[in-house]
Formats: sequence, C-alpha cells, structure tokens
Amino acid sequence: MLNTDDALDTQASVRRANLRRALQLVFRSPGAQTRAGIARATGLTAATASSLVAELIENRLVVEGEQAASTGGKRATTLSIDAEHHLILVVVIQPRHAHLALVALDGAELEVRRVTYSADDRDKVLDSAVAAVAADVGGRLLAAGVQLPGTTDGRSVLESVQLKWENVPLAERFERLLHAPVLLINDVDAEAIAEAGRDESPAGYRLFIHIGGGIGAAVTLDGELAPGPRDRAGEIGHVQVVFGDAARDCSCGRRGCLESASAMGAMLGAEFSDAMDAAELAVLAARADPGQLDDGARALARAVKLISALLDPAEVVIGGPATVLGPRFLESLRSETGYASRGTSQVPVRYADPRVALSAGAAQAALTSALGVRWSAEQLLAASASDA
Repeated sequence: MLNTDDALDTQASVRRANLRRALQLVFRSPGAQTRAGIARATGLTAATASSLVAELIENRLVVEGEQAASTGGKRATTLSIDAEHHLILVVVIQPRHAHLALVALDGAELEVRRVTYSADDRDKVLDSAVAAVAADVGGRLLAAGVQLPGTTDGRSVLESVQLKWENVPLAERFERLLHAPVLLINDVDAEAIAEAGRDESPAGYRLFIHIGGGIGAAVTLDGELAPGPRDRAGEIGHVQVVFGDAARDCSCGRRGCLESASAMGAMLGAEFSDAMDAAELAVLAARADPGQLDDGARALARAVKLISALLDPAEVVIGGPATVLGPRFLESLRSETGYASRGTSQVPVRYADPRVALSAGAAQAALTSALGVRWSAEQLLAASASDA
C-alpha cells in the first residue's frame, strides 16, 4: 500500500509540474501559444498537452482565442491568459497610508484604492480596507501580496522600525479576512523582483538599492530573489562606511552609517519625508546642496564597490525616492564607482525603470507563490504603462 501511495504522490507531483510548465508557456506567449506548441516545448504527447490545457481552461487560468496561422494542416487554436476571472490583491503598506491594487491574471492593474491612517488606527483601517476588497471580489481572489518596510519570513512581520511592528502574524490575519493565501514581502525585495522582471531572460546577479528615508538592498539571481537564511539580506543602511571627522551621527546612535550620509534626509535635509509625493520631492531636490549629494554618492559608492566586487552583478539599480535626484546624483555615483579595482570590472549603474508599477513586484511574488509562473517582461511593462 505504501508503494502505491508513493506512486500516486509522484504522479500527482509530475502532473502539477507539467501544468506549471504548460501555463508558463501560455504566459510567455499569450495569443500565440497552442496545444501543439506546448507538446513540442515540453516533449509531452499531444494527448497529454491537450489534457493539461483542458484542466487550465476548467480552472479559469487559460482561455482559447483565435485560430493560429495555417502551416498546411488543420489550423490550431491559440491560447491566452484568462484575465476575466482570477484577481491578485496587492497591499503596499507605508507608515501613513496604504496603496491597494487589484491585478488581473494578465498583469493589468484594474483598480487602485488608497487609505490613510495614523499609528493608532492603522490596524483597524487596514483590516477594514482588506475586508472591503474581499466583499467586492468574493471568490475571484487568487492570492494577495503584501509589501511593507521591514523584515519578514513571508508569514509574519519580524521587525519593521517604520511601522513599529515586531513579530506580527499579518498574513494569517489578512487570510481570515480574504479567504485566500497571503504572502508578505519586504518593499525593497518587491522592487527588486519587479526590476528583474524587465528582462525576458535575466541572468546573473542584480543589485537593487532603495534610497528613501532609509536605505535597503536586495539581490536577485537569474530573476529570482536571493534571500539570506535569517531573512535579513539587504539590511545595509547601518553599515559604517564613513569614518573620522567626516562621519555624521546616525539615527541608530552610531556614527558614519550609510544612512547618515546617503539616505534622502541626509542629502536633502530634515524637510524630507517618505510621505512626500513626486511634486513635493521634485521641489525639494531642486534646492539640494550639490556638496551634500556628492557626499551621499561617495558614501554609497563605497558600499556599491564592495558588494559588486563580491557578487560581480550584471548591474546596480537605484530605486525609491532617490530617482528624483536626477542625472547629477547618478553621474556622481557612477564617477565614484567608475574606477576599476584590480581584478574587478566596472558595473553599470542606473535608476529604476519608472514604467514599472508600484504593485508589480508584490503581484509577481504572489502570482509565483500561487501558480509557480511569471509574467513576461512585455506584459509587466505594458500593464504598468497602461496605468500611468
């Protein structure tokens, strides 16, 4: 009996793996993929490929489209993503407000809601907003991705200084309201996933650095997040990079931390707030002291050079509010990282792509967690651009 059960488990796992392979092929070429194409790409028989597609259609993940161009025989029917049923909820939690987005299965952002709160009523407002989404979309919700500042194991907020949360089982709390699986993801990790998704076939390491009120980093490998075993990867803000008389006091109580020189408050002054909108940031950046920006770039370059020497990343991407600093800061950073250390090569540095939607990274993480597939780069950017 045990051997029979093992065989059944193996057959079921193979079936699930083949369903993911077939679904990913449709996600990669929606409107062009066919049953025959899936059979050829996977090496499965035509009957097995048709069976997989039938199950994907039954589960409202794939839909039949128009007939493909004739190749001399019977014209095949194309397959596309079924964007009319399943939805992914993205909740981007920030200290004073949250951004809630409903994302279709094809990556399109269908609806955006914004709620504001204080530290005292944040839990109540968030629960109410999440419950309202559940009431509106009912059983169509496939999964939810919750993006927030702080460390998380995907289920609980281990620590968030900005939100003043520690060991908060947020995924479980939201699952009771949504009746759908919830994945928590660090905000910088989510941004890194979205940036990696810009490439159709991402290869190697990519270093993403978010600069706002604080500084955090994330590393992706071949497009997938490369977390540490303790869920603390990328916490570089309080690593000391400035020493001696040039070191400034840091909010953590030490001196010379990366954030004390390169966070937005350090470069733009005490007026900076993570709650500022793009217009307010632009005004503040226009008044920035060039010397402060250069000091920030110099300190950041030290961290970038060390990490780059270790990882040999394909590129370094700067995201978050820092993108408002414009070409001058970026060129200063490039200049400071431009020297080739012996045995290393110069690494390209750029700003994050403004076409990528705020919800993209968390939505992608939730989709992968639920179905094991990824959107194509074309889908990600097209969906984001349609919401701009």
